[in-house]
Amino acid sequence: MSFSVIIPARLASTRLPNKPLADIEGLPMIVRVAQRAALSKARQVVVATDAEQVLQACQQHGISVVMTRADHVSGSDRLAEACELLGLDGQEVVVNVQGDEPLIAPSMVNACADLLVSKPQCVMSTVAHALEDAADFANPNVVKLVTDAQGLAMYFSRAPIPWWRDGSAGAALPKAQPGSALRHVGLYAYHAGFLRRFPTLAVSPLEQIESLEQLRVLWHGERIAVHLSNEKPGPGVDTPEDLERVRAFVRGAAKA
Repeated sequence: MSFSVIIPARLASTRLPNKPLADIEGLPMIVRVAQRAALSKARQVVVATDAEQVLQACQQHGISVVMTRADHVSGSDRLAEACELLGLDGQEVVVNVQGDEPLIAPSMVNACADLLVSKPQCVMSTVAHALEDAADFANPNVVKLVTDAQGLAMYFSRAPIPWWRDGSAGAALPKAQPGSALRHVGLYAYHAGFLRRFPTLAVSPLEQIESLEQLRVLWHGERIAVHLSNEKPGPGVDTPEDLERVRAFVRGAAKA
């Protein structure tokens, strides 16, 4: 199956300024992300940015890149413009790899794309894995989700969901089982045609409250398929502490 990876990247991060350009053992983070994505079966990997500095960093390291407008509300809006700039057919599968996932697993990228093709009733697919760490469960930077019996997303939240009635803050989580907590991995697949329609959908109040753009899709009655992975991805980068963890991981891998 043929698919494209597009990586949205902007500099205006409130928690970690200039995040795409953060150095990870000699390479900008956005370059690390693109290099990992290129290990998947994608026919092309393209960064979509509104920043000249990101454009230059990608060009210096041989990464395909397109310049998009600076007024996009979300990463998906930016991807929609990138689809137009790249001239993608409406049925082309596009995988959105977040620009702050420098350790993303190529196998997850492939699985996300494959799932969308197998679920024609869905406009999107994404990835999750079982969450067993109580600190991550309580961490608002770790997005959680719940699914239905068909493996379709019901809701995404920064809050700890589902909440066990008799649970307490800091208590150990039950082991992976039906209904257990799931960590959402920032990875999505869409058809290019839906990406072009996405910016025409009204912004959802829930999307604004949680700052999670995928809630716009659910708000408008569309469905999102979820691939449950046995593989846990490396940490994403939301904070300076996350960045140091990733740097240490890459440094250790280079020495192995």
